[in-house]
Amino acid sequence: MANYEKTYDLFKLAMQMQESGEGVSLEDIQRDYGVSRRTAERMRNALYEFFPQMEEVDTGERTKRWRIAQHSLNSLISFSAEELAVFKTAINTLKKRSMNDKAEILSRIELKLRNLIKPEQKRRIEVDAEELMKAEGLALRPGPKIMIDKEILSKIRAAILSCHQIKISYFNRQSGKISHNILMPYGILYGERNHYLLARHSDGFFGNEVHNFILSNIQSIEILPNIYQIPEDFSLEEYSMRSFGVFQEPPFEVEWLFDKETAEEAKRYIFHPTQQVRENPDGTLTVKFKAGGRLEMDWHLYTWGNHVKVIKPDNWYEETQV
Repeated sequence: MANYEKTYDLFKLAMQMQESGEGVSLEDIQRDYGVSRRTAERMRNALYEFFPQMEEVDTGERTKRWRIAQHSLNSLISFSAEELAVFKTAINTLKKRSMNDKAEILSRIELKLRNLIKPEQKRRIEVDAEELMKAEGLALRPGPKIMIDKEILSKIRAAILSCHQIKISYFNRQSGKISHNILMPYGILYGERNHYLLARHSDGFFGNEVHNFILSNIQSIEILPNIYQIPEDFSLEEYSMRSFGVFQEPPFEVEWLFDKETAEEAKRYIFHPTQQVRENPDGTLTVKFKAGGRLEMDWHLYTWGNHVKVIKPDNWYEETQV
């Protein structure tokens, strides 16, 4: 097994050297493969025996780097049924989450990969991949999907990349009315039930507060010539970590107690990036974190039934029933 792993690592390193334009250094090999510098040197030297066309890259830096000429390994590379099945799984998952534009991009990549497979291998691999999909129950999953206009999503991304403000017509579900908003788009958050545009109003009426707009409620969009800048201290990751899901509200202390029956299963979940987990002497499990998003917490807690109890906030059940 050890020899097999070494061979695999060498082949993987060869592909890295072929793919990298700037080359691969000994430090890169040490970091990526968890080996000593001496072992990294041996790996480089072993590849040189098989690929004498390996060349040192002149980067103008003190660190030496090496690469293998493009296309040297292409005839040795193929794809397995498992790898193709993973592509199909990812495409189906993206479609399920109404991320159809990304699904289309991944489908194009998958098509290009299929065209690289030798004809004599292609049919067998495709059949095996299809069987794997069926065996895992991922070929087709019924259920509700969010409908999002691809053109609207494409314009939002273009506006974000070019730092241009946008004007949207937005349907408000609560009032049943359409509003017109000029916004500075900050990013997109993908949720389980809805996907959201994160943006700040350009007129400053709401101050510097960032608002969530449901993507499927955007009726039309226009990219404006006005330029804007996203503040350097704004982090989409930090913004999303303030909430459980995507709903933004002031964070509060959360503590859930899972009973003995579901404690083992609950341990396999990451409910929030900041969570703290404690296994109790009686076999129960305590999970603590700080976040907003009461409604999405309710939705998730519902899936656990009576096997979880909310300890904090202590008024959870009273406010939920109101």
